Amino acid sequence: MNIDFTPVIDRLPYLISGAWLSLQIAFLAFAMGMVIGLCGASVRAYGPRWAHALVSGYVVFFTNTPQLIQIFFLFFALPDAGILLTPLQAVLIGMTLNAGAYLTEIQRAGFESVRKPELEAAETLGFSRFQTIRLVILPHIVRVLFPPLSNQYILMTLGTSMAAVFGVEELTGRTYNINSETFRSIEVFSVAAVLYIAITLAATLSLAFVGKRFFRAKMRWF
Repeated sequence: MNIDFTPVIDRLPYLISGAWLSLQIAFLAFAMGMVIGLCGASVRAYGPRWAHALVSGYVVFFTNTPQLIQIFFLFFALPDAGILLTPLQAVLIGMTLNAGAYLTEIQRAGFESVRKPELEAAETLGFSRFQTIRLVILPHIVRVLFPPLSNQYILMTLGTSMAAVFGVEELTGRTYNINSETFRSIEVFSVAAVLYIAITLAATLSLAFVGKRFFRAKMRWF
């Protein structure tokens, strides 16, 4: 067997650009999912029964069906209703909705972990519900839940690989393209694996630094 990484190394900038797109997709989906998760956790903690039921149904659906099927629905089924999405839009929306469901559950655990005296103190000071969430609960959630939130982000970064199924040229998509041109499968996918390890390690180190420096979160570097 003749192993030759030259054709892959020559296209390394192309792969790195795909890795950067993977990080962008993961970051945008995670950020928007955090907003959905915070709203969902707030409703499940303090909302009326009907809203609680709606959020619970959303969480059950998106955490008990494959994310790939959810994106397939957005990309292939919505056009029948006159809604056309580009592959990137479908992937981003699908990942956001999926992340929002999981982040709702993660942040709900954060709501429940807030100590009762802190909530009573906020009530005594005359805080509104929004002020209590923003000034008391949210800082607590960020500090306590930073490690699991970071893990969720890393999983989402790796999960962007499914975008290749829809023709999005992120890292995996570009790996497929190079493999179809060079037929150097061992070399191409080995380099892609190394790039995935590099970006996840970089994200892990960055998140650990941010969590320890700004939120006093107890983070493990590895």
